[in-house]
Amino acid sequence: MPTYDGAMPSTLRAIAGSAHLGPTLVVTTITVVLASASELELWRVVVLGAMTLANQMSIGWSNDAIDSARDRDAHRVDKPIVRGEVSARTVMTLAVSAAVVAITLSLILGPALVLVHAVALAAGWLYNARLKRGLSATLCYMVGFGLIPLMITLARADPRPAAVWAIVVGGMLGLAAHFANVLPDLDDDERHGIRSLPHRLGARVSGAVALVALAAASVLAVTSAGIVTPIMLVGATATLVLLGVGIIAVFRQPHSRLLFRLIMLAALSVVVTLTGAATAIVN
Repeated sequence: MPTYDGAMPSTLRAIAGSAHLGPTLVVTTITVVLASASELELWRVVVLGAMTLANQMSIGWSNDAIDSARDRDAHRVDKPIVRGEVSARTVMTLAVSAAVVAITLSLILGPALVLVHAVALAAGWLYNARLKRGLSATLCYMVGFGLIPLMITLARADPRPAAVWAIVVGGMLGLAAHFANVLPDLDDDERHGIRSLPHRLGARVSGAVALVALAAASVLAVTSAGIVTPIMLVGATATLVLLGVGIIAVFRQPHSRLLFRLIMLAALSVVVTLTGAATAIVN
């Protein structure tokens, strides 16, 4: 009888850990929820969700593969590559393979979606490869999130552009996501030469900018969608409340995990607002 040494499950856990499963699943869920709420056909929602999952896994894997040397230098033992559980080469191979799968899936939904999806995927890879170190880093996030409504409307049987306000709301979500992502690591990042917008603004200003951007995004969705639903009002109200609480945290605890959590909760509230307006995102 063959013996079981647990090596394969350990490798699979390492591979999954290198894919940044948390953010990957969050972005995929946001896309699927918005697509479903916009009344996209079920099979198109499934394909779009699978495409987004492959897209985000590709970006996550490429991030860990590209940053492996810096992560070792920073003693990031939370990274599977640093712990020696999987090689950077294997993770990069998976990243490229996932990108091919993502592009292939987008072909099913039409050429217009392929082009827009390729731009979103490229923004993630460019961020990982070089742009995370400068002011363009925030733009990469804004492009990636801003294109989500457009990918949904282009996945329709009759592809249509997304409303400009929906793209702007997505971009503001991206801005907040970038700021929230780097806030806990500002000091460590600066030691490695990363000087993106949040690093230049500092924790206090970055937290305030993220919260205000999210509140403005909710207000924009409510005032521009042309419809008002209970879900929209709940999301917008929650965002504004979190803005008030968050501003207090900005001044009292700018480097705390509390501020990070408040920004993420406000981002979730914006997603709720956008979901309530999903049927109106088609231009």
